[in-house]
Amino acid sequence: MRYLLAALAVAGVVVSAFALHAHYSKDYLYLPCDINSRWSCGLVNHSRYAMVLGVPVALIGILGYTLLGVVAWLRRRLQFMALSIIALGIALHFTYIEAEVLHMWCLYCVISQGVIAVMTALAIGWWFTCRCRKPSEPANSAA
Repeated sequence: MRYLLAALAVAGVVVSAFALHAHYSKDYLYLPCDINSRWSCGLVNHSRYAMVLGVPVALIGILGYTLLGVVAWLRRRLQFMALSIIALGIALHFTYIEAEVLHMWCLYCVISQGVIAVMTALAIGWWFTCRCRKPSEPANSAA
């Protein structure tokens, strides 16, 4: 499981890096993810909601996915589950902003939302499989 979660974390870093590129792009209206009037990574990543305390949200995503990848690799199931739930909550907050405030979607953000949702579901399952194992059963060191 840690390999899958680490791979998803890498995917999250990559998609967040694309969003960070959109954030710093000068020609943000001509990015490949700017599809139409409802889908524009450039406009979303240049909105006033794209920064938290002066830090781009996409950079926070890169750091968060990196942390999740390390925690998964170290098999810290409870910590991973807690961090992924927090990250999912943050992602849902920004999804709300896209849907209800900006009325505009960022393809990279939606992909990231999907990645963190899958990671959170897997984290909950990973933690419960560990918790439900009987004490007499050997731990699987590859999990």
